Amino acid sequence: MNCDRKSFLLYAVTDRAWLGGETLASQVKQALEGGATFVQLREKTLDEASFLREAVEIGALCREYHVPFVINDNVDIAIASGADGVHVGQQDMEVSRVREKLGPGRIIGVSAQTKQQAILAQEQGADYLGVGAVFPTGSKADAQDVSLDTLREICQAVQIPVVAIGGITKERICLLSGSGISGIAVISAIFASPDIRQAARELRESVQAVAEA
Repeated sequence: MNCDRKSFLLYAVTDRAWLGGETLASQVKQALEGGATFVQLREKTLDEASFLREAVEIGALCREYHVPFVINDNVDIAIASGADGVHVGQQDMEVSRVREKLGPGRIIGVSAQTKQQAILAQEQGADYLGVGAVFPTGSKADAQDVSLDTLREICQAVQIPVVAIGGITKERICLLSGSGISGIAVISAIFASPDIRQAARELRESVQAVAEA
């Protein structure tokens, strides 16, 4: 799937910590209905067979809403499920190797915390960057802090879309104004909300002004 900068406006990253009796697919559907423009399936505990079943189900849902869908870290699951691509961290497979396995036309996102990492990822063929944590976050224990100055530097140094991630709430979005980001990636701001649709709707409205600034 081809995606432009607008596809990254509200990037929803899944987390089963807040299921509360619901299925992940049900929660993703609510996020899509609320206006999520991109979905990443992030699973750290599921066995491969369950992960693949879930990826197929949520991938079909994203296609229904014409929203790009990527898998966190697991290139094999991305290929087997027919996902639009994969997102990898600095400790995961190198971008060139990921591209070799995925083939052309699939989306590759890379996590970056420095300008050097960002430039290298772009040179190796990344389609977008996830940069953070821009604010303190409880979703990822090993997340490194990235200052707003560094975020701005990264956005100026690369031509590919940059998505800010880490501790982003509706109230903090305004602090990202003028940074040059294409959008925000959020986990708990959507999925920990008692009303996922409304949370996604409000986040999208808030980030629209910042991404266009």
